[in-house]
Amino acid sequence: MNLTGLSKKHENRAGKHYGGLTEREARYRLKEYGANTIAAKKKVSPLRILLQQFTDLMVIILLASTAVSVFMGEITEAATIIAIVIINAIMGFAQEYRTERTLDALKDLAAPTAKVIREGKLKTIPAEEVVPGDLVVLEAGDRAPADAVLVEASSLQVDESLLTGESMPVDKWVDRAGKEESGGNEKHNVVFMGTIVTYGRGRAIVCSTGMKTEMGKIADMIQNIEEEQTPLQKRLDYLGKFIASACLVICGIVTVTGVLRGEDLFTMLLAGISLAVAAVPEGLPAIVTIALALGVQRMLKRNALIRKLHAVETLGCASVICSDKTGTLTENRMTVRKVYAGENMIEIDQRRENSFTANGRAIDPLKQHAVKLLLEIGWLCNNAKITRVRKEEAGAVDKIKSIFARQEAWEIEGDPTEGALLVAAAKAGLTEEALNRSYFRMDELPFDSDRKCMSVICGNSGGESFVFTKGAPDEIIKKCSKIYTSKGVTALNPALKIGVLRINDRMAGEALRVLGFAYKKLDSKAYKPGEVEKDLIFVGLMGMIDPPRREALEAVQRCRMAGIKPVMITGDHKITAAAIARELTILNEGEEVLTGEELERMSESQLGKVVGNVSVYARVSPKHKLTIVKQLKKQGHVVAMTGDGVNDAPAVKEADIGVSMGITGTDVTKEASSMVLLDDNFASIVAAVEEGRVIYSNIRKFIRYMLACNLGEVVTMFLGMLIGLPLPLLPIQILWVNLVTDGLPAIALSLDPPEKDIMMRPPRGVKENIFSHGLLGLILFRGALIGLSTLAVFISIFYFSSSVESARTAAFATLVITQLIHVFECKSERKNVFEIPAFNNIALVLAVMCSLAMVLGVIYIPLFQTVFKTVPLTLDDWLITGGFCAFGPVLASFFRPARR
Repeated sequence: MNLTGLSKKHENRAGKHYGGLTEREARYRLKEYGANTIAAKKKVSPLRILLQQFTDLMVIILLASTAVSVFMGEITEAATIIAIVIINAIMGFAQEYRTERTLDALKDLAAPTAKVIREGKLKTIPAEEVVPGDLVVLEAGDRAPADAVLVEASSLQVDESLLTGESMPVDKWVDRAGKEESGGNEKHNVVFMGTIVTYGRGRAIVCSTGMKTEMGKIADMIQNIEEEQTPLQKRLDYLGKFIASACLVICGIVTVTGVLRGEDLFTMLLAGISLAVAAVPEGLPAIVTIALALGVQRMLKRNALIRKLHAVETLGCASVICSDKTGTLTENRMTVRKVYAGENMIEIDQRRENSFTANGRAIDPLKQHAVKLLLEIGWLCNNAKITRVRKEEAGAVDKIKSIFARQEAWEIEGDPTEGALLVAAAKAGLTEEALNRSYFRMDELPFDSDRKCMSVICGNSGGESFVFTKGAPDEIIKKCSKIYTSKGVTALNPALKIGVLRINDRMAGEALRVLGFAYKKLDSKAYKPGEVEKDLIFVGLMGMIDPPRREALEAVQRCRMAGIKPVMITGDHKITAAAIARELTILNEGEEVLTGEELERMSESQLGKVVGNVSVYARVSPKHKLTIVKQLKKQGHVVAMTGDGVNDAPAVKEADIGVSMGITGTDVTKEASSMVLLDDNFASIVAAVEEGRVIYSNIRKFIRYMLACNLGEVVTMFLGMLIGLPLPLLPIQILWVNLVTDGLPAIALSLDPPEKDIMMRPPRGVKENIFSHGLLGLILFRGALIGLSTLAVFISIFYFSSSVESARTAAFATLVITQLIHVFECKSERKNVFEIPAFNNIALVLAVMCSLAMVLGVIYIPLFQTVFKTVPLTLDDWLITGGFCAFGPVLASFFRPARR
């Protein structure tokens, strides 16, 4: 519905004399427009979510292996595989079931009741019964029940943070001219569903309800975003297809080879299937899950809470991080940075004790009369409150989640801008007690959008009365006839006025929010409110900004080193956004800044051409954020997107990695995200990216280890069968190796510490498969060496001793030991085993020692000898075994892996 058209339509009847809709008309409109609710997409049943966990190709392969194992009588192996599959299904189900709560959280933001005028009477009705044309009454603390055009407003301020993510309340006023304002959520004559009135009162005519509201449009965008597989899921699917193909090939080759040698078809088919099952890494899904779960725990220690398990690894693929400005890249607290008074520009660094400096030298602001007066006006013309907090209290655990815990030693209650003025005065040494002894408030002229200023009338102990005023500098200067200079009070001539306005423009050009301050002494206490803001004495300017986080600059530089492009997407003004982005090195020479208005005029193809060079997007709407994420993904990027307000939820859900804010974020955005930042800090995203890279690197390590080991077993069995030897290994021995010896070292590999250059490598490509950068070659080469070494030991000992039990036991020992040596080779794809630090992963060392002890126990403990059909080995047997075990790593060290 056209907002301006509706505003004009009701303009004549929407004031105090408009009695609202009749009950009959309201019922008709409710039938016509429907209930004022957020429509829910048809939910996926929990049973369907559970069944979907068994459709993964790797799981299907494991289930097929289970069936074969049962058929061949290997009940223990079958039970183990089934347990692995069930555990994975439960974990997957728990993750997916939580994501279905996103729209439920969105519904909770709708107002449960609404105050409306119907038939001239004020009444409270369920919010879902509000219809277009209803006249709603809004007061401080009320939540807007629908989108509505203001027809009456008195000092009205609305918190739109759940829509825009910006923490500052927005002033609202009636648009008397009926002009259509800029798009998105910037209409100052409109209140939006779910936003909260923080100050003042008003009346508004509903123009949109339900899914037609801004909130409804966001809900619709969330519903229409399809879930995509994460890069890891795609790579594991590829691995599953590779393993399935390999199993079929192995089965086919063994069967055909046996038949050509005159063996029975059915016997060789069973032999081929058993070898294929041996090739399947049964523990892989469980170890991937363990690695991801361990990554979740490590990330939690770095203030990143992972909601979707596979998102842990996806972070490591990120090539673009789109971040909100307020609170993520900045501290989310307004801070006075510059003060202009007495013809001097003074800078304030609130992180230092001697924070006031002029021309690089520390000054005492209370000894400079103009500066002291300016700070006093900032304190007196103010409705906020501050409390000093002891250092130990400010850092206490129970304050971590409070926005005030990040404000050094000050707790602010009230408007953030006014709070910044109080903190600046307090840093200078002014105290509330001293000012209360000097002045007491008598009256207040609150801020309104016409005057663009606020004034207070104060008296002192001497019986004098003063007016103190703050507001927009260009408006304040118009109300002044004098100026306070370094030489005292003098007439404000045109040259001085132009000088002040130039200083104001210069400060605004530095992205500072500038306020002007003035005062005058009143002739008597019998003042006229309309006269007090005339012939004021101009005192000075204060420029404030939400400063960049200290750690954000280092995090941005780490992003650049890692080949990740940081992008700022904010609802703030272009100049402010660009200034902060330059300070953080997000915006560099030759890179572009785009506004939402410019985006609106661009076609998809035009945006596609420039999106790679844009580092800052300012004044954007929810639709724009979603468009930006989609375009970056089209360019082949893996996109991480941060968000806190409801408006961010569609883009957060669309991104490869959706990141929500733990402190300032809404429930909707948290539910739509993959990761929650517990400290709302950009640096935590970069730390999580590093963890993601480490996790993927470790996943590749144990995939390399497990596939090479399984390939070694297949080579051993297949070649032994091909050349007509007795079975080199019994099925129970292979099962023991797969489920016991392989498992512990593989799990320990997931704890491997990162290589030092992990954040100096470019991000992985979207289409990069699990075997890229020569991993498949390493697996085939070392798997073949493991198999050949095992078979060589079997043949040698069988030849010298003619004992198949001794030969099998030695082959069994060789297979385990070569795998345990190979696990250290898997610690790096860039170094050979003699260059890799062996003891930087104590868990791996202990796992190897444990596996070695277990193999010795199987060989030498009589009880296990009976179960596993082993015999004690002689010294000569061990010398032959040791020689062939050393052969693999020595030979592999001559073939240095390719650097990447």
